[in-house]
Order: sequence, then C-alpha cells, then structure tokens
Amino acid sequence: MQIQHNTSLLGLNTMAVDVRSAAFASFQSVHELKALLKPYYQPLFILGGGSNVLFTRDFPGLVLRNEMMGREVIQETDDYFLVQAGAGEPWHPFVLWSLEQNAYGLENLSLIPGSVGAAPIQNIGAYGVELKDVFHELQALHIASQEIRTFSKEECAFGYRDSVFKNALKGAYVILGVTFRLQKSQSPNTSYGMIQKTLAAWGINEPSPEDVSRAVIHIRSSKLPDPAELPNTGSFFKNPVIDEEEFKRLKCRTSEIVFYEMPNNQFKIPAGWLIEQTGWKGKRDGAVGTYEKQALVLVNHGGATGPEVWAFAQQVQQAVEERFGIRLEPEVNIVG
Repeated sequence: MQIQHNTSLLGLNTMAVDVRSAAFASFQSVHELKALLKPYYQPLFILGGGSNVLFTRDFPGLVLRNEMMGREVIQETDDYFLVQAGAGEPWHPFVLWSLEQNAYGLENLSLIPGSVGAAPIQNIGAYGVELKDVFHELQALHIASQEIRTFSKEECAFGYRDSVFKNALKGAYVILGVTFRLQKSQSPNTSYGMIQKTLAAWGINEPSPEDVSRAVIHIRSSKLPDPAELPNTGSFFKNPVIDEEEFKRLKCRTSEIVFYEMPNNQFKIPAGWLIEQTGWKGKRDGAVGTYEKQALVLVNHGGATGPEVWAFAQQVQQAVEERFGIRLEPEVNIVG
C-alpha cells in the first residue's frame, strides 16, 4: 500500500508504452483505498488491467491500481444466481469461474482483457452480448466524500461502450465490486455468425454455454493478437452508429457497405471495415501499426511511445473521415 514515486507504468498497460507516474500505489481493500486517498494527489487515475488505456505522456499525479479480489455466489433462486466479484478480478478467469458454477450469461464475453471493475465503465460487449445484459448492481466509493454507493443498472446509464462513469461521473468514483445476474438455464446466445460457423465446423448442433465460450476464445485468438506477444489495447475505436439519413447517404456512395441494423432506425458500421477500405489494414509507421488480421486493432511493434500511437490513430481517423464522412471515436481511454 506504500506510495511509490516516479514509477514506470510500462508493465501495467497492454500497449506497453513506457510512461511514468509521479506517484503510484495499489490497494486491496476499501480501508487501503481510503488511506491512500487521504493525501489526495491531483490528478488521480484508477488503473485496472491496463488494457483499455493509452498514456500519451507521463502522469503528473497519483495512479492507483485496483487489486480488490474475491468472487462468490451471494444469492441463488430457482432461475438465477447473483454473483459478486471484486473490481480487481481479471475478467476472463472470472468468466471461466462463473461457468464452473453453472452460472450462465458471460460466455460470449470470454477472453476480453481487463478487470471486472473496468467492465461496467466501458459496458464491454462482444458477439451479441453486452455487460448490461447480465448486470445487476455495483458498489463504488465516492472519492470526494469517501462514501460507498450502490448503483443500479438504470443509474449506470449504459450505452454502446458507454456508461455514466465515462460521462457525468467520470473520475468521481472508484468501483469496488460488481454483482451479476447469471442464469441457471442453458440458453446460449449463438446469434453472431462467426459463432454459428465455428460450432458448425466442430459438429456441434446443440451447444452448451461452455461450447460458446470455447468458440469465442477460438475466434478471438484467431484474429486478435495476444498483448503479451504483440502489445495492443484490443479494439481501438468504437464501431460508429449512424442514423437512417446518414446511412442512406453513405450507401449511395458505397453500395457494398457492411452494416448491422440497430433499434430506432440506427445502423452500426464496423470500424474495422471502414479502416480496411481506406487501405490502412496492416499499415505500419515506425513502431506503430494496424494489425494485419484486424484493422480495428492498433499494435506496438516495439518501443512505440504514447504520442506516436495517438498520432497514428489520428491519421486513421482522418483517412476514414475523408473517405466516408464518419469520425471514428476512440474506445480506448486516452490519458494525457
């Protein structure tokens, strides 16, 4: 719990940019967190698994790493479990553990990097499922008052890769733990095409949630780089969601456009497809590039700095905007 000074964050962010924080500490309990907040350094940044952040410069304040662990079934009914996990728990091992408890609903979110506490901030999602679909509530510490508050699903204001913690309450709370409502019945979501194709190739006609998890792991492993081998932050940009008028305009210009229909006459356009159409898939500038198998992923080939990664990302944004009139928004938290 001791505060360290002038600390390297190289091993604590999956993009592997070598920045330093003026002060750094980790905490494993509410008591430790409150003690660390007493000196109240400014600015303050809470770090989870470091998989969804890009530091563009040395951090001039205090970085606190959330290491609050623990996972347990806190309630059971005939239909579902309420499962609680500490915010510092690594996400993927928690998903696998939930399957071992016969608690279902997280399987489509297998192999997503990061921690449990970061998941609701981003409203993580993949292969037809978002965190909000299985969310029950979370507990968070208000930094200024040090009071603990419970947030319901409605109070979290979940949106597409979005929540109240990225907007009105950004930087105001530290998430301590998250409770999920997971089903007892085995009714896995196989609506995503690649899951169906993978299961069919394996000869599985009636998949279990465990089968879906294995399929998701296989798909993600085949097209996304392991951050331990090739540093990255996963999907760097959000898939843009546009209204019907803009979609019609875009389709007139690009008839072969790839899209997914959304509620309220909206359309989601894969950011990876947009980037690929501009010729940036697999492109490299110095130590930074887009991944050769998935243009949505920016990678550090070795020694790239935060400003270099961000400058490359902005070039990608500009290329897509010039070609399609769509401004890609970072999914990654840019800290600088």
